[in-house]
Amino acid sequence: MNPSSPQQPDETGIPLRNHTYDGIQEYDQRLPNWWLYTLYGAIVFWVVYWFVYMIAGLVPSDGEQVDAEMAKIAAVKMAGSIDVTNDQLFWDMSRNPVFVEAGNKSYQSLCMPCHLPSLRGKSENPSAVGPDLTDTAWIHGGTPKEIYVTLKNGVLTKGMPAWEPVLGQKKTAEVVAYVLSHHQPGEPITVEVAK
Repeated sequence: MNPSSPQQPDETGIPLRNHTYDGIQEYDQRLPNWWLYTLYGAIVFWVVYWFVYMIAGLVPSDGEQVDAEMAKIAAVKMAGSIDVTNDQLFWDMSRNPVFVEAGNKSYQSLCMPCHLPSLRGKSENPSAVGPDLTDTAWIHGGTPKEIYVTLKNGVLTKGMPAWEPVLGQKKTAEVVAYVLSHHQPGEPITVEVAK
C-alpha cells in the first residue's frame, strides 16, 4: 500500500494517513488558511527585510547603529570634561563622528568664508583670507591645544576674531576636532613665520 494514500476515516469522518508514529496517526487534511497566510506573510516579510537591509542598504546594520550610539555616548562623556590642555583628548574627539559633524557645522557657518570649504584657504585660492588648515605648516602652532588657543583668542592682526566668547568652549573644541580630523596624530609640524 502506498504510504501517502489515506486510510479510511476515523470516528470524526476525517481521513487518516497510513503511517503511525509513537501510536499517533496524522490526519490527511489541508492546512488551515490562517496558517498558510502566516507562512506566506513570513516569507514575504523575509524577502522585503533581506532586500532593505542586505541589498539596498536603506537601513544601517545593527553594528553601524551600535557604533553610532557608542560614538554619541563617548561624545557626551568627552563633552562633560573638556580639558583644553590635553592633546590626546582633542585627537580622540577628532576620531569621534559626533564631534566632527558638530565641528563641521560650526566651521561651515563661521570659518568657511576665510578658509574655504576645503580648509585649503590661500593655498587653493590666493584671494582667500585664511591660511591652509590641511597642511602641516602652522603659523601659530599646530598642536591641538595651540589650535584651540588660536581659535579661542583669535588673531586680530589678521582679521580672525576670538571665537570662544561667541561659540563657547564645547563648540570651539568641536571646530578643533573637525580641523584635526584632516590630520594624523604624530605628523610632523612646522611653524611658519607670519607674513
